[in-house]
Amino acid sequence: MQGKYPVITLCGSTRFKEQFMEMQKKLTLDGNIVISVGLFGHSGDSEVWENMDEGTLTKTKEMLDDMHKRKIDMADEIFVINVGGYIGDSTRSEIDYAMSHGKKVRYLEES
Repeated sequence: MQGKYPVITLCGSTRFKEQFMEMQKKLTLDGNIVISVGLFGHSGDSEVWENMDEGTLTKTKEMLDDMHKRKIDMADEIFVINVGGYIGDSTRSEIDYAMSHGKKVRYLEES
């Protein structure tokens, strides 16, 4: 199959690294281009935050949040990794952003 592949950006807490990886594989095999997070700050990529003072940490988090919104801009839809129904503040902000820009929103777990 060649042609246009839907683009999906994964959103959710980075504590759910395993579920991000599983959905990335599944959605890719289903014929989608998948954009994911660049690092898993809550589950394994802690070296990213080491030796950062609070100001640098805040700037880095703001940059990553803004970067993820740009990833949503590139997507046709977002897929929310909401294990156990969990949606944190950053993810809620991304859902609101996606919806306000006319993006389809799907969830790992329907509430």
